Amino acid sequence: MTEIELRRYRKLDQPARQTLIDLYADVRAPLLHLPNYAVATFAERLDRHASEPGFEVVVAYDQDQPAGYAYGNTIEGGDRWWTRMAKPLPAEITATPALALKEIGVRIPWRGTGLARRIHDCLVAGRTEKHVTLMVNPAAGDGKVLALYESWGYEAINEVRPSPEAPPLIAMLRNLP
Repeated sequence: MTEIELRRYRKLDQPARQTLIDLYADVRAPLLHLPNYAVATFAERLDRHASEPGFEVVVAYDQDQPAGYAYGNTIEGGDRWWTRMAKPLPAEITATPALALKEIGVRIPWRGTGLARRIHDCLVAGRTEKHVTLMVNPAAGDGKVLALYESWGYEAINEVRPSPEAPPLIAMLRNLP
């Protein structure tokens, strides 16, 4: 296996943006027919997220071939991330800035190699937020994706439906060092 290079971006220039869109389309290929997973919908979300505070992307390259990615940004107490939750959360969670992990994905040839965890750990390394939070479809991978996040130290904290087109999701949280 070749050496994987992890590249961090805090600004989304056009080549990096297109790389993320291409990666997303490959990673999410079986779901692209659903409105919430359409490539155009992802591109709109990506552009919005890239303009938000604390935005950062990590892209993994195997030689020069993109293999996976993750990105997130800082959210505050009044952020729509928190306000869409099914039940109100305690202030000790929402009152301090958190890193919202908005997307993570690994292309099929690199799945099962630990690359997702390496990308994740690179993204959260050195962040100043107190927590990292993510949303996961509990049905993804027949529950294996949820179990993976639990093995990384995340705990389910709430339920959320980000949009009418989106499936019901589980909000998860983990403390940052």
